[in-house]
Amino acid sequence: MSQLLDKLQWRYAAKKMDPSRAVPQDKVDRIVEAVRLTASSSGLQPYEVIVVTDPAVRARIREHAWNQAQVTDGSHLLVFAAWDNYTAERINAMFDLVNTERGFVNEGWEAYRQKLLALYPPRPAEENHQHAARQAYIGLGTALIAAAEEQVDATPMEGFDPAKVDEILGLRARGLRSVVMLPLGYRAAEGDWLVNLKKVRRPREQFVSTV
Repeated sequence: MSQLLDKLQWRYAAKKMDPSRAVPQDKVDRIVEAVRLTASSSGLQPYEVIVVTDPAVRARIREHAWNQAQVTDGSHLLVFAAWDNYTAERINAMFDLVNTERGFVNEGWEAYRQKLLALYPPRPAEENHQHAARQAYIGLGTALIAAAEEQVDATPMEGFDPAKVDEILGLRARGLRSVVMLPLGYRAAEGDWLVNLKKVRRPREQFVSTV
């Protein structure tokens, strides 16, 4: 754990990445796999991760992301796209997958399925999307930790036009809406004003309470 904390101390939101250095695919695969394995409410995993490597596509996205250079200077761009709604089909698909993979049907698990089917689909689609988006942020946090473990720079971004990114990636047709992006790359040797500044966080006594 101390090594992980050291790597979290090392990480920061890189402002300038080196476009000549690509993140090895095996590192990207491990970062994405960490996201796949992370927690989500009821285990529904109500979002997807789109890994964008095509330079032309990333250039188009950059135009709608405040021209943030990391989108194109990093070698990979992870787009976290949440479900646009919870539907009976989506909920049933995940419960059926669990039953198939585990090889048995549990009465309590099936009762929980019915509880979610009664709760989620009747709610407004926007309310369900916002809930799904919060699950995507759990994945984002996991990706940041996994990237630090791999000593890969990762810069979380909300500064983009989701509707334009959805259009570029064809997400709405897939029942998805982009919520946050994460370029992966390596910090540039020069030109990043933040790289050598001290990492600052609130003191523990102001951040953690014990009850």
